[in-house]
Amino acid sequence: MFIAIVQIPMSKRPRDAAVEAATKSAPTYTALGAKGLLKKYYLNGEAGGGGVYLWASEAAARAWYTPEWEARMEAAFGARPVVTYYDNHVVVDNEAGQVRVDNS
Repeated sequence: MFIAIVQIPMSKRPRDAAVEAATKSAPTYTALGAKGLLKKYYLNGEAGGGGVYLWASEAAARAWYTPEWEARMEAAFGARPVVTYYDNHVVVDNEAGQVRVDNS
């Protein structure tokens, strides 16, 4: 598995506005399931907005975060997003009561 953290420097949104924006964009990320996106967590805080994305592979993640995507995000939010990539080999999932090791 592979994680991408997207940070967009912007003001923290009120909760209702953050939920509305996330709900509106959710179909885009639901559709990315076919392209390797496993989960997305929306971020909203004092440091800005963005998301934590769990991808099936590094290639799938990097295929999404293109220069065109970056330009769209900058146009939408008025700030250039920063994407940080991480390999993810082990997940502790307390909800499922599991520790999963990615052996790929």
